[in-house]
Amino acid sequence: MSLDQWILALHVLSAFALVAALVLFWVMIVAVRRTNTAEATIRMAPVAKIGNAAAGIGGIGTIVFGIWLAFSVGGYDIWDGWIIAAIVLLIATGGVGQRTGAYYMDVQKLAEEPGGGNEAEVLARLRAPTGAVLHFATVALFVLIVLDMIYKPGA
Repeated sequence: MSLDQWILALHVLSAFALVAALVLFWVMIVAVRRTNTAEATIRMAPVAKIGNAAAGIGGIGTIVFGIWLAFSVGGYDIWDGWIIAAIVLLIATGGVGQRTGAYYMDVQKLAEEPGGGNEAEVLARLRAPTGAVLHFATVALFVLIVLDMIYKPGA
């Protein structure tokens, strides 16, 4: 296998790590919407750390190896429109994903307040559509990246 083939494999593997994180976060969103106590929310924190690690590794790996491929593989240039679109979409995906994570971290901090926090407020925020809508936007942006990678518009 050539170096470019290894870099492509790592690029795709990084994208799969990002997909795994997105799926894990969907599962967590559905799970926390069904909880009845703030304590159940607190127990999800270790799982969220795994998802955050997968998202970070996947996002960074995808962009680093993708840029490497843009410079290394003949026929592609970093200034190709579809590559610029992919980079912009990946940055946007990361930004919206961070906003989603911040929303749920605020709820987590509220649940961890001494005395259990305001349990009614914690449960209300978990059931509010805000976090799910933000995560849906993250997933939609990622789907646009995948479509961009498949069809390479303008190439």
